[in-house]
Amino acid sequence: MDAMNTGIPWSLIAPLIGLQLILAVIGLISLYKAEATRGPKWLWVIIIVCGNILGSVAYFVIGRKDAS
Repeated sequence: MDAMNTGIPWSLIAPLIGLQLILAVIGLISLYKAEATRGPKWLWVIIIVCGNILGSVAYFVIGRKDAS
């Protein structure tokens, strides 16, 4: 069987994988630079890394504290 003919729609999956990696890297950098978060930082690392796209989005929506 040809490797390119596996039936997996790579044209749809590749952008999602790229988006997931970009969000995870940006989320981890933001978490590293943050002085305070809602909850322990180690837990947010696990959520961002294991939570795929939703983990990163959850950190940006819930986890970050306002700078004020």
